[in-house]
This record gives sequence, C-alpha cells and structure tokens, in this order.
Amino acid sequence: MKALIEIQSKLQAPKGQVNKFGNYNYRSCEDILAAVKPLLFEYKVHLTINDDIVLIGDRYYVKATACISDGKEIETVSAFARESFEKKGMDAAQITGAASSYARKYALNGLFAIDDTKDADATNKHEDVKQEPDKAITQVQAKKVKTLIAETDSDIEKLLAFFKIESVDAMTVPMFTKAVTMLSAKPKVTK
Repeated sequence: MKALIEIQSKLQAPKGQVNKFGNYNYRSCEDILAAVKPLLFEYKVHLTINDDIVLIGDRYYVKATACISDGKEIETVSAFARESFEKKGMDAAQITGAASSYARKYALNGLFAIDDTKDADATNKHEDVKQEPDKAITQVQAKKVKTLIAETDSDIEKLLAFFKIESVDAMTVPMFTKAVTMLSAKPKVTK
C-alpha cells in the first residue's frame, strides 16, 4: 500500500512522556496516535486497533492488532503483551489496560516501522522488576518462520512440540530467534 510507505517515511512520533523514576523519555501509544492522525487524513486512510485476550499455556496475553486501510487494501500487524499476575497499586482492570496499551504501542511500532531499540523499554533496568515477560513475535516474524519451514521441508509439528506451543503465532521472540537459527541450519529444498 503506497500510502503506508509514505506515512512510514514521514511519521515523526516524539517521545512525549517522562518517567521521573527511571529518568528517561518514552513514546506511548497515545503519542504515536497523535502524530499519525494528520497523516491518516492526508493520505485518506483509516486506522483501527483491536484487542483480543488470548490464553497461551497458562498465561493470558492481550493481542493488539493495528489495521490500516485505504478502502481497497488492508495491512495488519499484531503484537502481544502478557498480563502480570499482580502489579503493586493496580487492580485487575488496570493490569489488563496496561497490557493493552503496551501491545497496542508495539503493534503500531510494527505497522509504522517505528524503531524503539533506543527506547526506554529496551534499556530500562528498574531494580524492582522481577522478570520481563517475553514478547510474542509479530506477524512478519511468524511469516518468516512459516516460510523457512516450507523452504527447508521441516516438520512443523516437531517444531511446535519442541517449543511446547500450539502454533507458530504463539512463539515468543526468544523462541523465534532459536527457530530461525535451527531452520537456517537446514538445507533449503529446491523444487
């Protein structure tokens, strides 16, 4: 979709939030939406974001899907965020809301090609955080794994059993890295 390429190249989403505890700036879902709305209007496309609650193993994840459409074509990107068992000072609804905001931010990052490698989420080292949840892979990453499986004539069932998951879409980023390494080591099938 040509409009998406134009929006990706023009979008400037500043890190408009400040974490006083960690002393860093970060970009929120709301910052991205505020920055992209004028471009959506300019290119006459619309954006929707939907959430689904997904049970993977024994944990619940919020799956956010960002969709952009010009009425003829549609592009979608999904991202996952795991709900914490508990978060000090938050009730259950707030925990789900925080996971939703996080998943939506990363779905928008994927859709609009926003690189957050230097974002606070990537460098944040709070002392009171017990364990950072594994992020689920994006649709692009899932497609790459599926392509590698087909190209190497690998047994998808064995791969899923190895990771103890039901589908490639349930992979986390560490699983994706391991799967790509494993599959890349196999010779590609030429047809």
